[in-house]
Amino acid sequence: MNKQAEHFFETAGRWKNEYLLLREIVCGNPSLEEDYKWMHPCYTFEGKNIVLIHGFKEYCAILFPKGALLKDPENILIQQTENVQSARQIRFTHTGEIESLRPVIAAYIREAIDMEKAGKKVEMKQVTDYPVPEEFQKALNEDQALSTAFYSLTPGRQKGYLFFFNQAKQAKTREARIEKYYQHILDGKGIDDE
Repeated sequence: MNKQAEHFFETAGRWKNEYLLLREIVCGNPSLEEDYKWMHPCYTFEGKNIVLIHGFKEYCAILFPKGALLKDPENILIQQTENVQSARQIRFTHTGEIESLRPVIAAYIREAIDMEKAGKKVEMKQVTDYPVPEEFQKALNEDQALSTAFYSLTPGRQKGYLFFFNQAKQAKTREARIEKYYQHILDGKGIDDE
């Protein structure tokens, strides 16, 4: 057992019983190795992430990093937000829910391992899948330094900016966001970089 994961379970507050039951189910699969990543217990197969156990204020959950590929015949997988492309959760609020889904959880874990063995990957959105807001396109056309800097960013950073700019419903808000992050882009930083 992983010492950091062990500490996580020992010091768990609100969801302790749920976490321990989920751990029991996950550890019932001998192919998985317990690890600790992103401040949560993570279970891996040959070094590849298969399932995590985590909790929030309203629920605890298991998360499948490649959950979008799971068949989900029970229709219980949840996409956390519309922007999450790959991961899916199964959420719980009490041990009874977990216990009733024990065989389903075990089946989903087996399927996730089989997908990993087969080398399946989630098709992620490309930068070209994100529209360039009119206001940002105008700024790129008028400012060569901005254009060069933006297209020199990693695809992930480009997607981050395009997504953020596109979220604004009004042109005025998009323009304000572009202005606010202008120097950030010139400095080669992503939207969340300091």
